[in-house]
Amino acid sequence: MLYELRRRVLRGNDPESNVIDTRDDDPTTRHFAGYAGDRVVVSASFYLATAPVNPELRSYQLRFMAVDFDVQGGGYGTAVMATAEAALRALGAEQIWANARDTALGFYRATGWTVVPGSEHVSGETRLPHSVVVRRLAEGPTTTS
Repeated sequence: MLYELRRRVLRGNDPESNVIDTRDDDPTTRHFAGYAGDRVVVSASFYLATAPVNPELRSYQLRFMAVDFDVQGGGYGTAVMATAEAALRALGAEQIWANARDTALGFYRATGWTVVPGSEHVSGETRLPHSVVVRRLAEGPTTTS
């Protein structure tokens, strides 16, 4: 179900595009989903990975954050993110990070993430503008330089 949502929302439903990460089945990976009734409307996958900022911190990379079109802006993404952050914090995560689509930066900023200055790039997978975003889960300021 997560792959279907990933493909539909993040890849324009292109059957040829890859929505599978080789780490999907890794025992350290955590997948989160949000439901409207029995339908998956949000996906967020977190992979244990060294971050490009604060690399000394135990970090998880967020990939494939997708909210179905008809529920965007309804709080589902925020709720899944809060659940994921609490679960990852309980696993000892100190920081989460992502390569976020620039069109989604408002969401990330509103949920406490920081855009890393100078991190703008075009994704090789989607060919869309992205920026690195980071959120500290542990106490202390986030260093982004």
